[in-house]
Amino acid sequence: MGISDLIAAFLQESLEESGDGVLEVQRSDLAQRFNCVPSQINYVMSTRFSPERGYIVESRRGGNGYIRITRVRVDRQTLLMHVINSLGEGVDLPSARAILANLAEAGALEETLARTILAAVSDKALAAVPRQNRDAVRADILRNVLILQV
Repeated sequence: MGISDLIAAFLQESLEESGDGVLEVQRSDLAQRFNCVPSQINYVMSTRFSPERGYIVESRRGGNGYIRITRVRVDRQTLLMHVINSLGEGVDLPSARAILANLAEAGALEETLARTILAAVSDKALAAVPRQNRDAVRADILRNVLILQV
């Protein structure tokens, strides 16, 4: 298990223990605890605690700086609409996989439906589409299928 996984697991566990879905930590304390540079903490925040994964991260730098992580709890329809509205012109396969996994984990999609959608937007399914157009086609398919779920 890498340092990023350890930091993410620690933060996730701390969030669950908080009871209210909000965790406030000092970036420097985390870096010291895991014997890493503060930029490693930033990396974990941006990759593991993003809005697409159901988190809001607020950060204040400086002497009294902190990181506040809030787990967003919304109803199914609001979550789906947020994801639909946040889809850009293109979505790469790892992002589509993360979005669908998060929707399934949040209970917004059935696990089997999430896997089916992932198969439909996979590079194998889009093999006839030129590589440079796949992310745009993938985003369109994902957006339209999710709209049907609202």
